[in-house]
Amino acid sequence: MRTEPLHAEPLRLEPIFSPRIWGARSLAPLFPEKTDLAEPLGEAWLTGINCKIIASAFRGKTLGEAWCEMPAEWRGTKFATDREFPLLVKFIFPKEMLSLQVHPDDAYASVHERAAGGRGKTEMWHIVSAERDAHILLGLKPGVDRKSFLIGLENHTLESLFQPVPVHDGDTIFVSAGTPHAIGPGMIVCEVQEYSDLTYRVYDFGRLDAQGRPRELHIEKALEVTHFGSTLAGETVPLPLPVPAANAERTLLAACRYFATEQWKVASTVTIEMDPLHFDLIVVLAGSGLLRTADFAFPCERGECWFLPANLREYHFEPIESATFIRAYVPDLSSLRDELRHATQSTPVNRTIFE
Repeated sequence: MRTEPLHAEPLRLEPIFSPRIWGARSLAPLFPEKTDLAEPLGEAWLTGINCKIIASAFRGKTLGEAWCEMPAEWRGTKFATDREFPLLVKFIFPKEMLSLQVHPDDAYASVHERAAGGRGKTEMWHIVSAERDAHILLGLKPGVDRKSFLIGLENHTLESLFQPVPVHDGDTIFVSAGTPHAIGPGMIVCEVQEYSDLTYRVYDFGRLDAQGRPRELHIEKALEVTHFGSTLAGETVPLPLPVPAANAERTLLAACRYFATEQWKVASTVTIEMDPLHFDLIVVLAGSGLLRTADFAFPCERGECWFLPANLREYHFEPIESATFIRAYVPDLSSLRDELRHATQSTPVNRTIFE
């Protein structure tokens, strides 16, 4: 543990790219250097605990190492004693439909998945870009129960029991634990989720891995956690939030007790005030700019992810060209509702903030 005082500064994280059967051989435009790939890459983990830190006093350390060594005030009062990083942010690049799958909630994972961290997986998908006719599968059609689910699995017709949902550039989808789902091809997704990699596959379209073997399925566990009735999932209703700049837009895309995700579109410098409760994550989706604090200024480019310590008080994003970025953090839902109520003079709709 470091004992010398450290000035709070942004940390840039180096992504980890993961091969996937269903992935793409080009990750442009987010990662233009990743083209004509020898094997398909499906995910870029931006806040994996093994992601290396490129800039700052923690240069060369992993996020997991830095998280344990950094002063508690960097993490924020909400995480002052937490040893595990709470948020996983990634890009997903599907060229084929992902497996039909479901994730457990915290209650189930804490009992049955202790070796894997004991944490469930609630997530949201922000559609960075989507080709024409792109869609996801989200939840089961009305009337589908365990029996019909098993029949569909046996007859290889399970996909027909899912609800297809068209997606377009800029859409945001909230996916609660227990909701069966699959991401389709022809899109780029920015995913924000609990830090968990627990996925229960139920059907994988007969695909084989590089060794010619089918990927593991987890049917019994999936059946135990699947919500066969209505689920808390679907396209969210973006809510405008106040922003102290004339040429900027700030929108709440989705929020729950695990994460909140905002989209910022900026054409001139904006100042973002920090909450000492939590750190921020910034992910640049388009354009570029300078990330400034009282003591530092760093260029930031499309595809990059930055960790902003909670005790910065404020930071500034100065676009070199018009830019769009995602801001993710773990919110105090009561405070967030108050901000929305003050901004809109009405109670926030329940398709954006989820309990």
